[in-house]
Amino acid sequence: MKLKVKLSLGLWFLFLVSGALGVLGVYFLRELAQDSQDIIKANYESLTYVDELSSVIDAQEMKSSIPDFQQFESLLKRQEKNVTELGERDLTRQIRLGYEQWKRDTSQFQYLKNLRLPLHRIAELNREAIFRKSETARETADSALLLLTCIATFCLLVTFSFAVNFPSFIANPIRELTQKIKEVAARNYSTRLGFRSDDEFGELAEAFNTMAIKLDQWENSNLAKVQFEKRRIETVIASMPEAIIGLDDQRIILFVNELALGLLGMKESDLVGKYAPDVALRNDLLRTLLQEKAEDLPIVVDGQEQYFSREKQSVINGTTVIGEVIVLKNVTRFHQLDQAKTHFIATVSHELKTPISAIKMSLQLLGDPRIGSLSEDQQQLLSSIQSDTQRLLRITGELLELSQVETGNIQLQMASVNVQQIVQLAQESIQSTAQQRHVTIQVNRSESPLSVYADAEKTAWVLINFLTNAIRYSPEQSTVEINIQPLDSWVEFQVKDQGKGIEATYLSKIFDRYFQIPNGQGKTGTGLGLAISKDFIEAQNGSISAKSQGLGYGSTFAFRLPRVTSQN
Repeated sequence: MKLKVKLSLGLWFLFLVSGALGVLGVYFLRELAQDSQDIIKANYESLTYVDELSSVIDAQEMKSSIPDFQQFESLLKRQEKNVTELGERDLTRQIRLGYEQWKRDTSQFQYLKNLRLPLHRIAELNREAIFRKSETARETADSALLLLTCIATFCLLVTFSFAVNFPSFIANPIRELTQKIKEVAARNYSTRLGFRSDDEFGELAEAFNTMAIKLDQWENSNLAKVQFEKRRIETVIASMPEAIIGLDDQRIILFVNELALGLLGMKESDLVGKYAPDVALRNDLLRTLLQEKAEDLPIVVDGQEQYFSREKQSVINGTTVIGEVIVLKNVTRFHQLDQAKTHFIATVSHELKTPISAIKMSLQLLGDPRIGSLSEDQQQLLSSIQSDTQRLLRITGELLELSQVETGNIQLQMASVNVQQIVQLAQESIQSTAQQRHVTIQVNRSESPLSVYADAEKTAWVLINFLTNAIRYSPEQSTVEINIQPLDSWVEFQVKDQGKGIEATYLSKIFDRYFQIPNGQGKTGTGLGLAISKDFIEAQNGSISAKSQGLGYGSTFAFRLPRVTSQN
């Protein structure tokens, strides 16, 4: 039975009991009223009529005058209409007969005496009736009182039981449900509701138990384990020393650890679930992180400038990119060490360049025939020393250029420079080296004059570096080409050799600092020349590249600089 039906039945029961009590009360009150009315209207009025009739007879006997028949007739007619008791009608008829005789012969007073007996008898009948009806009314009142008392007591007991038990009937299941919900909240999914009924509480208990079973199954399922692992990963991410920001494939921010929040200067609620480019509009650091630049980022932390390297890692599911993770590593210590290294290299290189230059000058003097002739062995030793000295000068020069690049103190003298001037400077610098290697330098350029907006000295240094490497790795009696060609708003410089070539694996790393091809080539240098060349060209808003068709097909190194047209 439904709880609603139970409540309705209980309330209807109380309503019916209260109604029955009211109906019985009204019924008994009407009975009492009827008994009282019978006494007043019937018996009491008969006594009144009898008294008034007796008074008329008494008056007639005393006055001996004409009797008042009209009054007597009126009272008698009322009495005749008010006959209620057994025998009262015969007595009233006797009064009528005596009255008629008296009316015919008023001189006979004996007729009046004959009227007194039936009047007296009617009075006695009505007095007896009044007493009898009074007893009946009293019995009715006692019965009504007893019955109403019993019914009232019964209603009181039922109402008291309802008032005591009904709150518990409602509150106990709710209290038990509340307790079980707290147990489920504490991850105790084995708990169950024990009450059984066919009402709404029974349905609630069944639904709750079903929910607990499902939660228990979910807790022990793979999904629960995945969720647990997810929470553990989030905990690990939060405790990592790097700042981490996770994005989905729509660039919605999924998570941000505490360190990243501190660097961004924002609350987690202002980031998680938001579209990253929208947030970046009001946060400069996030806008920088979303860009593709890879240089170290200076960020002020606790009033001190620190450097962070940025790494972007795509999250791939199969072949589909489902998001990315941005990691900021604090590289301030390494940056400081790098600065110390740069200063050390600059100092050492500068200090070494002067004595090496002196050694070179001394070697030139030793090779002068005017100083004295040398034997063939001495000439070979002198040539070897000169070669090593030249190599040391080149290395110290590269280290000095590197220190200039790393400190950001590249001094550029930007101007409109004729391409022929740059090529001529480079040719003059490597002419002797090319002759020693028996390598021919071939320049291919357009007949029309070309100019670029660049630093002539730095650009010539890059071209010299390209030519030096090309000559070094080219076989004797080969040709190194310098190709100059205009490309829209650019001028491209190409140096093409006929050397061994470069494997495709190393082309992407050829401009990295200290990188040397691990096949025996390039071991005579520092691995800095191409890296410095890249910095010089990019500082002039140009681009640099290298390509090779593979081993045995030579290499081509090129850079582009902005072209200066006649309109400019």
